Amino acid sequence: MLKRERGFTLIELLVVIAIIGILSSIVLASLNSARAKGNDAKTQAQLVEARSAAEVYYDGVGSGSYGATTALCSAGMFADTTSGMASYVNPANYPAGTAIACGSTGGTAYAIKASLSGSGPYWCVDSTGSSKGYSTGWTTTSITACP
Repeated sequence: MLKRERGFTLIELLVVIAIIGILSSIVLASLNSARAKGNDAKTQAQLVEARSAAEVYYDGVGSGSYGATTALCSAGMFADTTSGMASYVNPANYPAGTAIACGSTGGTAYAIKASLSGSGPYWCVDSTGSSKGYSTGWTTTSITACP
């Protein structure tokens, strides 16, 4: 009489491994989209904080002005550390791949925009209180209002 041992066949093991592989790829794909959405939320929050810092600058250091005309995120009011503005426009504080552009005009207006998820839609805040997304082309030229 033959004694048959219990166990799984090679085919059964390969099918289980394939199913686990498919499920794990689905989970990883979902995780990447969640990570991108988290980075976008961080960028939007940073820009909202930058708007608050700009108002602190306007009321304090700027004495009723947004400072000199500039298109650089490293000059004028954007370089001010007293209001905290310098940290909110520093690209190192944003997710990798985020592009930032700043602009102010002779003390009357400013705007800051940043790309979301490295490319695609953009987020903008300005001196009128606007905080919104838009999808027109990205330019690094000076901006003073959200489109």
